[in-house]
Amino acid sequence: MVSDLTLAYGETVVQRDVSFEVPRGRVFVIMGGSGCGKSTLLRSMIGLLEPARGDVLYDGKSFWGADASLRESMTRRFGVSYQAGALWSSMTLAENVALPLEEYTDLDNEEIGRIASLKLALMGLAGFEAYYPSEISGGMRKRAALARATALDPEILFFDEPSAGLDPISAARLDELILELRDSMGMTIVVVTHELTSIFTIADDSILLDAESKTMIARGKPSHLLDGSSDPRVVEFLSRGRKGGEGEHGPTSDQGLRGDELPEDDGPEGMS
Repeated sequence: MVSDLTLAYGETVVQRDVSFEVPRGRVFVIMGGSGCGKSTLLRSMIGLLEPARGDVLYDGKSFWGADASLRESMTRRFGVSYQAGALWSSMTLAENVALPLEEYTDLDNEEIGRIASLKLALMGLAGFEAYYPSEISGGMRKRAALARATALDPEILFFDEPSAGLDPISAARLDELILELRDSMGMTIVVVTHELTSIFTIADDSILLDAESKTMIARGKPSHLLDGSSDPRVVEFLSRGRKGGEGEHGPTSDQGLRGDELPEDDGPEGMS
């Protein structure tokens, strides 16, 4: 749960008074345009940025009010897949996936290697254990990063712009993997994205952040927000880029939906 969170870089407020609860075992999307603070919010949820005010709670326990030992034990429950993948270029895919297992378990090398191969296979990368990140495509690197993020079977999986830079086919495959993780492993998944196709495909619930007002302006399933919101900012965000009509679950045209008119800008300290 995020409770009354205000996020800032120095004197610059990014978002204020943000509160919401992430349903267990669901895909929760944090959406909004460039500069609204999506990634900044994610950073606070995973312990990389202390909020100016408010707190993040896991099972009712304060994260930012906890001591260092308790906070570390809470982060062990997380898996994080960053926008660029953050794979070590000097390590093979198997070695990248093995890293958290070597750091946080007492498993022997043989068992770690077996788990690393299994995690890569689950992401469609069987047989690529010995490849280096530079030797595979962008979509494959995203899946390898996901394999590493799930190495310790986390309860909560965080994604920062998983579809960024991918072609539509690779992005759709990644969306399918996210849904498979939800359905087969019961993971709670939090996704930061502005990509409409992904938003309408994967989101069970969502919030919409607004850069101008620096607040959360909507909460709910994206298709319900598009059909029922009276806020023109919400409707504009969820209907942008459409060339044709709307289908049952939102935009029907894939033109302008990935890499559309809202390009991401890292901003200060990764703010997006």
